[in-house]
Amino acid sequence: MVDIKNIAVIGAGIMGNGITQVCASAGVNVIMVDISEAAVKRGLSTITNNLARLVKKEKISAANMEAALAHIRISTSYEDIVDKQVVIESATENEELKFKIIRQIDGLLNPQGNIVTNTSSISITKLAAVTQRPDRFMGMHFFNPPPLMELIELIRGMRTSDECFETIHQFAAKLGKIPIPVKNTPGFVVNRIICPMINEAIFALQEGLAPAEQIDSAMKLGTNMPVGPLALADIIGLDTLLTIMETFYHGFDDTKYRPVLLLKEMVEAGFLGRKTGRGFYTYE
Repeated sequence: MVDIKNIAVIGAGIMGNGITQVCASAGVNVIMVDISEAAVKRGLSTITNNLARLVKKEKISAANMEAALAHIRISTSYEDIVDKQVVIESATENEELKFKIIRQIDGLLNPQGNIVTNTSSISITKLAAVTQRPDRFMGMHFFNPPPLMELIELIRGMRTSDECFETIHQFAAKLGKIPIPVKNTPGFVVNRIICPMINEAIFALQEGLAPAEQIDSAMKLGTNMPVGPLALADIIGLDTLLTIMETFYHGFDDTKYRPVLLLKEMVEAGFLGRKTGRGFYTYE
């Protein structure tokens, strides 16, 4: 089995920099690529601050932090991915954007390289179809925040090879994560369950059943959820949640997955959750 030592991560946002941190902390050489110098520098700064917090809490040593940072390079050029063993696409959950990026990766990456997508809801088979290597393409769904969440959902497309799957399965384990194989269906397992539940919590808010704080408190106290559904929506990003629900709605052709109007309005208003400072709650 191939030992993965050199990878690229496309995207320096919340998920991209989190995945980069996870890989670098496991001793994997990572180049983090985004469209602008400002974006990759911001992503690297986030990683540095996250690692520094772990040092302060005595979760890792200063030497561990320096070792992890030494494994990271940043770039704005896709040309730097050519020789990588794996490229992880971690762009925004937008189908057309992912198509565009995956085509770029496919056109540059060496023929032996594997492409994985960190999609949370889009069909792996559909994304693989835009490449010349559907046998070396699969889903590797990390959860937010990647450094803290243990699970990675592994999703095969219809043409994913056994070799590719086993390589990525081993790679996920190398990162210290727990990989769980799931079928290629909208939302896979976790989001298929959790996103409709959050959508229903927003229906409850829209209908005036209770204020946001009380809905979240009720779910935490009544179901032992560590975070209430509306606070969780703010962490996920309301735009991402809306995209996922629309994917379910159209993918299953079932009205039970229709996104609630309040969610649509909040996205239109730019209230996307923690990343914009305002969602169901306000953040500094």
